[in-house]
Amino acid sequence: MSTTVKVTAAEVNKLRQATGAGMMDCKKALVEAEGDFDKAIEVLRKKGQKVAEKRADRDSSEGAAVAKINADETAGVAIVLGCETDFVGKNETFVALANDLAELALNYDSKEAFLEADFGGMSVADKLTEQTGVIGEKLDITAFEKLEAPFVGAYVHINKIAALVGLSAKVDKADVLVKDVAMQVASMGATTLSYKDFDPAFVASETEARIAEIKKDNEELERLGKTLKNVPQYISMSQITPEVLAEAEEAAKAELKAEGKPEQIWDRILPGKMDRFLSDNTTLDKEKALLDQKFIKDDKQNVAEYVATYGDVEITSFKRVTVG
Repeated sequence: MSTTVKVTAAEVNKLRQATGAGMMDCKKALVEAEGDFDKAIEVLRKKGQKVAEKRADRDSSEGAAVAKINADETAGVAIVLGCETDFVGKNETFVALANDLAELALNYDSKEAFLEADFGGMSVADKLTEQTGVIGEKLDITAFEKLEAPFVGAYVHINKIAALVGLSAKVDKADVLVKDVAMQVASMGATTLSYKDFDPAFVASETEARIAEIKKDNEELERLGKTLKNVPQYISMSQITPEVLAEAEEAAKAELKAEGKPEQIWDRILPGKMDRFLSDNTTLDKEKALLDQKFIKDDKQNVAEYVATYGDVEITSFKRVTVG
């Protein structure tokens, strides 16, 4: 390597714009490459490889979550560009890189294919390696989700959570609907669209665990002389069969009779008691099933009821990625 090679400020700036590397790193790379631009990029990439090898066991649990929607709003992608520290994750240049990568990711259906895609003359994987050398922290695509539907929208919460939502049709004010639901997905963390999608074994396991936890809490509450928590029989609408409803209604009638309520007014009281029964016994749905969650902008209705106000349209699917 010649130590007498002179490089201009314009050459350094060109390399900086292409790689995002610092001024001194770009100057050193150009000198080592004897002024050859492509070789200088390779110098920086090799530096990144060395840094990446040293930091391979580091945890890239910080970073930036971003989402992009294609031009005709029929596909969206959400990714997380991971790094090691929150300081880097909030850096404007880092977030800009994440957004550029997400734009490219729109063209690919899997993380694997995306990492092999061309990004400025090198693969995405090589670009991450290069930037590992530039930034000095391990970089990785820690989450990748693609969604396609007749209409797709997104919501990103301070680059920490990104959500995608698909609609069955582009109805009037679909952009408002899809953003509201995507915000719901981001904030409430649903794992499935409806209670109908729950695996029975999962529901059974969750029921057993939750009842055991409540009973344990009640032991302490009883010791302290405090009001005990209600122990539900069920936790999901998927468990509420017609037979279960019939038994619950008979139990409610027996309760009214024991309270001395006149039978002629039972019809006015029973609906409220049945609503309470369902509310007490569908906690899993309200936590994990998107359509069954209370709508964050109006807790007097659930998400399914809110969607219904837009007419003949349904939520087809959703995706969520988070930093960490």
